[in-house]
Amino acid sequence: MKKKIYSVLMLFSIIFFESCTDLKEEILDETLSAAKLTDKQAADGIIAPVYARLPDIFLHTNYFAIQEISTDEAILPYRGGTDWGDNGIYMAMHQHTYQSTDPNLRNTWNFILQGMSRAITAINTLPTLNDPSAKVYLAEARGMRAYYSMLTLDLFGLVFVKEDIGETSKIIRGEEAFQYIKNELLAIEPNLDATVGPGRLSKGAVWGLLARLYLNAAVYRDIYGTPNFKPEEMDKVTEYCDKIINSGQYKLSADYFSIFGSDNHTNPELIFAIDQRAELNGHNRMAYFSLSGDQFPLPNYPNANGTDGPAITPDFYRTWANEYAPKDPAAVDPRFHKQNLSIYSNPADSCVAEADFNINRGILRGQQYGLIRKNGVFLKCPDGKNFKVGKLFNDTRNRPTAPVFFTENVDFTTAGSDYSSGYRVEKYEFSKKSVSGRNFGEADIVILRLADVFMMRAEAKLRKSNDAAGALADVNIVRAARTSAPPALTSMSLDILFKERGFEFYWEHQRRTDMIRFGKYEGTWTEKTNSDKLKRIFPIPQTAIDGASNLPGYLKQNQGY
Repeated sequence: MKKKIYSVLMLFSIIFFESCTDLKEEILDETLSAAKLTDKQAADGIIAPVYARLPDIFLHTNYFAIQEISTDEAILPYRGGTDWGDNGIYMAMHQHTYQSTDPNLRNTWNFILQGMSRAITAINTLPTLNDPSAKVYLAEARGMRAYYSMLTLDLFGLVFVKEDIGETSKIIRGEEAFQYIKNELLAIEPNLDATVGPGRLSKGAVWGLLARLYLNAAVYRDIYGTPNFKPEEMDKVTEYCDKIINSGQYKLSADYFSIFGSDNHTNPELIFAIDQRAELNGHNRMAYFSLSGDQFPLPNYPNANGTDGPAITPDFYRTWANEYAPKDPAAVDPRFHKQNLSIYSNPADSCVAEADFNINRGILRGQQYGLIRKNGVFLKCPDGKNFKVGKLFNDTRNRPTAPVFFTENVDFTTAGSDYSSGYRVEKYEFSKKSVSGRNFGEADIVILRLADVFMMRAEAKLRKSNDAAGALADVNIVRAARTSAPPALTSMSLDILFKERGFEFYWEHQRRTDMIRFGKYEGTWTEKTNSDKLKRIFPIPQTAIDGASNLPGYLKQNQGY
């Protein structure tokens, strides 16, 4: 068995490890003798790859596209008629005409199953190690297998079950799948550490996953029907949310955007996240994805610009505007926008020291200002030290007279697909330490945070007994925690809570799941009219169907595809 363990370690040493754990990476190679490895080193080497697929799953063009561009929050047209065309996959995702050949669905499926496979390998090898860490790591590996199963259940309506990597998985769905994941999480909770930080599964993380699982159980049980939220399951949501809140281990962040800052790993609001710190080769691209090609957030990197990717839909923007009318939402709700460049409010402030330069965060509208780039370099002010900032134009698009002026309107028409159409989102921060800016974002990607715990508890109260007062109190706790807090809400309902979840969690990979649970996914919004309930889950990738063709009837395509 020891030989098996070390062969596994050598296999994973070949893989470039983008870890999401708090474990320090140690590169192992075939020249390292097994005799030199302690059981602790072996355990570290086995658990690390279990987490290592998370950054790939949460890549901006994989899970984000599936969970956000399929909804009323995000839209990605052919920019300028050509960019982001990708054979129409982002338009199809938004319009719910996605097919089994969609590469983002295929990649997400593959990465999830690879993570699950690594978890099973760890489950089979960790019990042979005589080190105290092995017991905790075993619980984490089993918990990560359950988390990956939650993803396949939520996205594709099925779960693969097996205990040994050489077995053929059993496929389960619906109630059986829910019970399996629940029992796995319950089984490991006693053996998890409570204080390992957000990059690894902790007791708090599993409590949060259990709350999320129970909250969505009615959907998973009957994916195409009208959810029946059982009172006893809503009690379980409340129970696990109470455990997290009463633990005192987590705290709502006063600064909303610090939750998504490049140094957010120590933010006390994070419960479970993908560790993207520089020392662990962080590489998320969430910060640059939505920005203009003429927005350059890093003075040291004149090639680290945006990509003119997705925008928010006018429908989603209107939820903000209507909520606070006649006031501007930016003046009322700190979650909507944070101004970091004073030139927006004082045009005379056109010189900024490098250390003070930060682009605005949140939802970006109208004329954009930033570093002025000419012939590949940023212009300096007359003092030769500070950087010149001013109005931005579409220079990189060979339109030097066209301003970078983000408009509310964005759709699939020629005008609505222009490079500046649509309000943009800069929720995650560009890392100033990044070696390229674009490809090495160092902000941990949030999977679960304390605000969601309060919101889940509020929803459970509403769904069980229409406890509007209790739900209102929970939502207002989250609102009041932020600096320059938005005004407290005075009433609460499921529709108000759905809107509030949009304000709090936009761009955080939750919208599709929320829309299905709240009965909104078959609705109509910008460029989307499809009301087919079968689109609630995605097609199994054709490559997976083809790969299982030697087992007739084993892997059947989901209904409607």
